[in-house]
Amino acid sequence: MILSSLRIPLTGRTLVDEEKLLEQLDFIRLSLPSFFQEAASILDQKEEILLEAEEYGQQVVEAAQAKRAQILAESDVIRQAEREAEQLRRQVQQECEAMMEETLAEIDRKRNACMQELEEMRQAAIAQAQQIEVGADQYADSVLEGIEQDLKDMLRIVTNGRQELRADMPSQRNSSSSKKR
Repeated sequence: MILSSLRIPLTGRTLVDEEKLLEQLDFIRLSLPSFFQEAASILDQKEEILLEAEEYGQQVVEAAQAKRAQILAESDVIRQAEREAEQLRRQVQQECEAMMEETLAEIDRKRNACMQELEEMRQAAIAQAQQIEVGADQYADSVLEGIEQDLKDMLRIVTNGRQELRADMPSQRNSSSSKKR
């Protein structure tokens, strides 16, 4: 696209079709690896894991309440059940927090990997564009050098031809003036 675009003489600049450039950038954006989709999937899974943990916690609480209702008459058993329910609640809460931290850490790792890969792709694209520009400049210079050499050769031929014509002109004038007499 850069090579086929219009160059502004004497500036080293190139006019690039904005729509074509934006189309290419959209193509690059759509062609990026699936890390963004994976990150969204992990976010979706996070919600599912949290819902499962809540359901599990609710089930544990309900089970503890049922157990407590069963053994209401005995106070030692009731205290034991309450302790177990509290312990289970803490355990579930810790498991949920650990799952959430793991999920968030995984999301951060994926996001950082995506950002690093995107930066590497951007740097590679910039380097490639610079290489293309240098190559195009070298090619243009060699073409202009060839044209310059051709023009010098043509100018030398024209100069030599004119010199020959001038050398022949005085003798023709002398011969035509002698004919008129």
